[in-house]
Amino acid sequence: MEDVTSQRVAAARAVGAQKVYGAGDTQVHALRDVSVEFAEGQFSSIMGPSGSGKSTLMQCMAGLDRLSAGEAFVGEVPLSGLGDNALTQLRRDKIGFIFQAFNLIPTLSAEENIVLPMSLAGRKPDSDWLTEVISATGLGDRMGHRPGELSGGQQQRVAVARALASRPDIIFGDEPTGNLDSKTGSEILEFMRKAVDQLGQTIVMVTHDPISASYSDRVLFLADGSIVDEMADPTTDAVFDTIRSLGD
Repeated sequence: MEDVTSQRVAAARAVGAQKVYGAGDTQVHALRDVSVEFAEGQFSSIMGPSGSGKSTLMQCMAGLDRLSAGEAFVGEVPLSGLGDNALTQLRRDKIGFIFQAFNLIPTLSAEENIVLPMSLAGRKPDSDWLTEVISATGLGDRMGHRPGELSGGQQQRVAVARALASRPDIIFGDEPTGNLDSKTGSEILEFMRKAVDQLGQTIVMVTHDPISASYSDRVLFLADGSIVDEMADPTTDAVFDTIRSLGD
């Protein structure tokens, strides 16, 4: 299989990643010696049956959890050597997050929610970039509205724009369309696809949905804490067939 990351710089990577929960008879190996790269300017999906380790891999690579052994890097920065404060700063400055729950502040406007992480960090947004991101959302006339005045799809567009606004090195999404109907979910995935193709962002998304995965450039398949397959230029049918073979 051709290595689709070989011609690109890695925005994040893991080397020999292991994650163990518990001890003795209750010990669970969530990740087993996983080595992987996520290239700059690429949309990657992580898939696998329940309990395969896909969310654990994303959380450890995003600095939300620590590996038991091995190493995770954002750019060339090894996460294991960072203390809690440095890890918090790296997540704030280098990483964007999109979650299934929108996590918007209900008392703030859409625009205030988008710039909130930078406001908390004491940084001013790049006005040209912010204009471009807001334009890409298609919500320019809704920026003064609070989340309660927006549909679920519009709220998730705001959440995606918030992840983009600080121009992070990489964006991690955990089931970002899981709470949306299929039409609205497709609109969000198209927006994420545009962020990669037109804005040059790097996105890694955990999903269980073959249709969602088909929007990405590359899909990694996990089972029992190990990478068992990889697919470039995925189609819905091909992803579905692979997932079915893994027992999900």
